Amino acid sequence: MTQLGLPDTILACLFDLDGVVTKTAVVHAAAWKETFDAFLREYEGPEARPFDEIADYDEYVDGRPRADGVRSFLDSRGIHLPEGTPDDPPDARTVHGLGNRKNDLLLERIRTGGVEAYEGTLRYLEAVRARGLRTAIVSSSANCRDVLRAVGAEHFFDVRIDGVVAAERNLPGKPHPDTFLAAAHELGVEATRAAVFEDALAGMDAGRAGGFGYVVGVDRVGQTDALYAHGASIVVKDLAELGGKQ
Repeated sequence: MTQLGLPDTILACLFDLDGVVTKTAVVHAAAWKETFDAFLREYEGPEARPFDEIADYDEYVDGRPRADGVRSFLDSRGIHLPEGTPDDPPDARTVHGLGNRKNDLLLERIRTGGVEAYEGTLRYLEAVRARGLRTAIVSSSANCRDVLRAVGAEHFFDVRIDGVVAAERNLPGKPHPDTFLAAAHELGVEATRAAVFEDALAGMDAGRAGGFGYVVGVDRVGQTDALYAHGASIVVKDLAELGGKQ
């Protein structure tokens, strides 16, 4: 293992955004809860079981493209809505309408509450770059660039594969490995020479399915066992645990 806590065969590092680089996972979870709870009360009545910001978020929406998260959660409740289109208004009773409602709430929360980065991750990124490894940000978020700019972290990454790029290229999102594979390809490395850094179970699945050389699970919410079960090579609570001190 190197001083970065990685196998010496690794040439590139592929980082998820929410929950790994930035503290936006909790903001996403709150926006999903507000969206789904309002919909469930309208759809099922006041006795509707609310969205769980930990269990439901981790299992059905974390790390997935927005529309996939809507479908996944609604499927878990036996609810099926028309797809609609990406341009649906946020009050439309469609998959895309709910997704757009969530995005509006997310952007509002980001604007009013700000975005923070994990200091341990920023220090680790500095060490990774100093040792000459190539880097990419891989996120399902269409707001990835804005969030990186908000925390001053855009310069850490050679390549960005986010929700916007994935839509342009028709890349399926996590748990499929396609976005991570696209990032490795743009960095000019084989998957076996790249490490994936993820906090979502869907991201672990993507790392395993893509045959990546190392998959680092970042446990921010106490799901170490689940991260290992979904394919993590190692699980840490903060990337500072891996080393990488300058």
